[in-house]
Amino acid sequence: MTFKGLSLEDLALFLSDHLAKQGIDTVLSGGACVSIYTQNKYLSYDLDFVLLNYVSRKKIASALQSVGFREDGRHFRHADTPFIIEFLAPPPSVGEEPIGRIEEIRKGRMVLKLLSPTDCVKDRLAAYYHWNDRQSLEQAILVCLARSVDLREMERWSVKEGMKEKFGSFQDLLRRRASPRGPSAEAADQRKSEKT
Repeated sequence: MTFKGLSLEDLALFLSDHLAKQGIDTVLSGGACVSIYTQNKYLSYDLDFVLLNYVSRKKIASALQSVGFREDGRHFRHADTPFIIEFLAPPPSVGEEPIGRIEEIRKGRMVLKLLSPTDCVKDRLAAYYHWNDRQSLEQAILVCLARSVDLREMERWSVKEGMKEKFGSFQDLLRRRASPRGPSAEAADQRKSEKT
């Protein structure tokens, strides 16, 4: 089987469907969701699948080997694609909470389950909150600009995670990036108001 030229989304769809047929139910998370939601404004080469229920590594390896993927440490790789596959233990969660609604992308009979845009942003913010990962903060902003997200829910979750101050920084950056006039126009307005 060849995966040459297959996009991240199409590969994720194929693998999700193939695994489900083997009794392995997953939810796509991480940077791959950012790639899908932003139409590759950020391109991840990692497909992180969270297991919905415990499945042995042996069963996962067997399912992937049947379509040409080989184990490489904790990842799975295929010679025809630059994307690498990883599996995370259940349950799917963001920070200390389980994920909310699971999104689905359908193509023909194939179904890909993935984090909702709101949970995708929370997932990226968790990396920013706990490890000061600025790239993850940028990815969170990109998803907010590309998709409809629930900012109130994000604020509630951020406060519960003990990250109210960092959520404020994220919100300020998002406001500046979402402004149709751009950050420089906002800065000029700020200077004007300080003079008056």
